[in-house]
Amino acid sequence: MYLLLQLITTLVFSLAVHAVSWTATPFNPAAFPLAVRTPYLSAWLQQGAGAALNDVWPTFWTGQIVGWAGFVKVDGKAYSFLGAPNVPGASFTKAIQKSSEFTATRSTFVLSAGPVDLTVTFLSPVEPTDLVKQSTPFAYMAVSAASKDGVSHSVQVYSDISAEWVSGDNSLTATWSTSVNSIITHQVQLATQSVFNEFNDHTQYGSAYYSTSNSVGATYQTAADVVARAQFINNGRLPNTLDTNFRAIQNNWPVFAFAHDLGTVTATSTSPVIFTIGHLRDPAISYIVAGGQTQSRSIYSLSQFSTPAAMISSFFNDFNNALSRAQAFDTKVNNDASRISADYAAIVKLSIRQALAATEITISKNNDGSWNTNDIIVFMKEISSDGNVNTVDVIFPMWPALLYSNPVLGKYLLEGLFRYQATGQYPNKWSVHDLGSSYPKALGHNDGRDEPMPVEESGNMVIMALSYAQKTGDLSHLTQYFNLLDQWTQFLITDSLIPANQISTDDFAGPLANQTNLAIKGIIGIKAMSQIAQLVGDTSRSANYSSIAADYVNRWQSLAASSTGPHLTLSYGNSSRYFDHLILSRVTLMGPCSWGLSYNLYADKLLKLNLFPASVYQMQTAWYKTVAQSFGVPLDTRHTYTKSDWETWTAGIATDTQGRDMFIGLIKKWASSGLSAQPFGDWYETTNGQPEGFRARPVVGGHLGK
Repeated sequence: MYLLLQLITTLVFSLAVHAVSWTATPFNPAAFPLAVRTPYLSAWLQQGAGAALNDVWPTFWTGQIVGWAGFVKVDGKAYSFLGAPNVPGASFTKAIQKSSEFTATRSTFVLSAGPVDLTVTFLSPVEPTDLVKQSTPFAYMAVSAASKDGVSHSVQVYSDISAEWVSGDNSLTATWSTSVNSIITHQVQLATQSVFNEFNDHTQYGSAYYSTSNSVGATYQTAADVVARAQFINNGRLPNTLDTNFRAIQNNWPVFAFAHDLGTVTATSTSPVIFTIGHLRDPAISYIVAGGQTQSRSIYSLSQFSTPAAMISSFFNDFNNALSRAQAFDTKVNNDASRISADYAAIVKLSIRQALAATEITISKNNDGSWNTNDIIVFMKEISSDGNVNTVDVIFPMWPALLYSNPVLGKYLLEGLFRYQATGQYPNKWSVHDLGSSYPKALGHNDGRDEPMPVEESGNMVIMALSYAQKTGDLSHLTQYFNLLDQWTQFLITDSLIPANQISTDDFAGPLANQTNLAIKGIIGIKAMSQIAQLVGDTSRSANYSSIAADYVNRWQSLAASSTGPHLTLSYGNSSRYFDHLILSRVTLMGPCSWGLSYNLYADKLLKLNLFPASVYQMQTAWYKTVAQSFGVPLDTRHTYTKSDWETWTAGIATDTQGRDMFIGLIKKWASSGLSAQPFGDWYETTNGQPEGFRARPVVGGHLGK
């Protein structure tokens, strides 16, 4: 029976993976990132087992459509290449997708439009070491054409966006305008703005901008969707007219369109037509400061540009350089990750844009209105799980992506948390869970009633503070916030060896007392504080904390040992919990046991503490090989689901290549299975590959753990 179930699962997986008719490199993901830069500039091609670029509409990460259409005319015949438009009274066919590819920064599609191949490249720059460029909330679409039959052809290209980019409520009224200079820009926004508020996770203020060059053969139009699209399909150009009937987003769907006449196209690919898409708002974040006051903070790049038009001009004209930098970054990522395996490189490529796009780099102003360039804080939205601001246990799994791309971004993410708690407004003795319940309002929790993860968040903060210092040699956080770090460590000393009944980062699994894996984190936190004390010259405190951590490890080994097999338990004394959700699986056949992914051991390796004995790592590596399911190793014995970030961290502590590659291969199998149509989800079922509730979260930065 078990072998039959495995055979059926393999067959279903095989059919899903091979459903596409085009070449997919490195694989066909559940969703391609198209324009993915910030929590509010987040457009995806959600395709599941296989949808071409012109089969479905691009969507916001929630799944709500953000209208983005594309057509091309070849020798007078129209083809669609982007979106799923319906244009009554206008004749067109769909271009045929030939290939798709994603890298760390780009998603590229090649489609056949009759005798011409169209290459459509979506570039969401990853510029982590340039704070201005990284904080610019814009992305590129580049479209080029080439004859494939050796004959010259007349080609025109069209694209538009809808007002759906500015709100999660399509019944609201939008307004718009068009500026025509060397760059043509459509600007659209809500007529009535609600600063710092969201609807269906979309921001309710600011403007969307769609731009292209005012080159020879460029035309534009604002009109109802069917009007503008029919105009291009029938005429190959737009009339340079503007619709001034401001109305609801869903009322005759106003769109903002461009067309370019490429002239005669030969076998040599044309220079690409460039479009830029972005969403800019100011202020960006409301942040609590001392005395319960709030500070309005702006996107960092605004400090370098006097107007949005200046920012758009700089970004647009930088395309060739941005592409060169992206190609260099892509090459570095691929080379680094391929040292592990091709599967690992593929996972990492799909994760980087998603991870960094949950963040925004912000700056404040001085009293005189000038920019305070010394005051930088990065804010992160806990996308899809609950929308919190700078959730500590979401920053923690994202941490490897920050260490890899630019550790300073990690420092600026922690800065807002440190600074708030240093004001004394947060009343608890452990670390706060987040900076605010609803992005972009970073209003703290002065009532102390944030989601209680006392050991989890205290351990996370101490570990990340030391990790940043180790990586950079910058001790500023350790010295400035030493008292806070020490306060949290004092709490860890009281509650980490035998953790009270509480939730961990895996809060969806519910609270549990005496969690073995949570204790690991607390003990590592104590040892990390020993190292911090050593770095700042407090040798006495360092020696004391080091001694406590070593003692806790010895006691923990006895508490955490299972009586039913060679593995750690899920919680102390819990050696008799059956894996209820599996029928006729290897786990049930092996008899009663309790266990979980001991992913918190990763921090011991990351910090090079060598706190836990090698025998623990060897034992766990061997055990996980015996309990792997079709799509992964379950998170613990309470359920059959898992988390891909924690699987990667567990792969990172595996003591042999076989164990490491088992985890990585199963994550790749899930990511390429076609069983989800959502942006990379980190929480899924190991038995059948079905996705759970999370999508597009920054925790996929944890996939860079190796």
